Amino acid sequence: MSLSDSVFAQKLTEFLPEGRKADTAVVVCPGGSYYWLAKRGEGSEVAQWLNANGYAAYVLEYPVSGWWSWFTHIRRSCCTQYPGQLNALEDALKTVKSKGYTMVGAMGFSAGGHLVMSGAELLPDSTAPDFVAPIYPVITMREPYVHKRSRRGLMGERRQHDPMMWDSLSLELHAAQVRCPVFLLSCVDDPTVDWHNAKMMADSLKAYDKVNVYYMNPQQGGHGFGVNRDKMDKYEVKDVLAWPDEFLAWLRRGAR
Repeated sequence: MSLSDSVFAQKLTEFLPEGRKADTAVVVCPGGSYYWLAKRGEGSEVAQWLNANGYAAYVLEYPVSGWWSWFTHIRRSCCTQYPGQLNALEDALKTVKSKGYTMVGAMGFSAGGHLVMSGAELLPDSTAPDFVAPIYPVITMREPYVHKRSRRGLMGERRQHDPMMWDSLSLELHAAQVRCPVFLLSCVDDPTVDWHNAKMMADSLKAYDKVNVYYMNPQQGGHGFGVNRDKMDKYEVKDVLAWPDEFLAWLRRGAR
């Protein structure tokens, strides 16, 4: 199996609402365990939904190492491990902020949720997002709730075993560094990323009481649904079906 150069490439795709100028933009980071990207369900579909509600969207394809690396444990580019993805997010935020929007935030799904939450913690004020929305996110790199595939994808085959790296990139441990409002969602029945990831982040943020935190925690909903109502409808659970509207209402209140 060969890897195309696009696996390692950084790409930012602009989606603008028709017929109106948006004041707020959202950088969208798809999930995929830091190995691949769910470009449609957690990328373009999310961008189109944001456009339909009057927001500009920018889908970030940050560097990932691909299926070949996951199978073989061999990585062909150092940019596909930390801090390559965070650098890509910082570049994207700089680009979008240069366009003059009033507010520029970031929304990420699964591993993409870890990435946008990392941006809120680790990037300087000049490039940090104005709000973040980690949806069914990876947060911790420590047992017992770590999503091990994402940890290996983020840290690489060698550093995944380093407890100091685990602690440095376990975001719940550094909540005091977050300076922007946070919207979190996780479902208790999530079969992929343990829901305690988001709960630990929400609890840590609330303990410091420095930023606004909105946390939704439906009993059912699973993982990987994005904003696709067909994927959420099968659960017939009001909370998970309502999350897109809850997010929009939160954003319209000024992320308060």
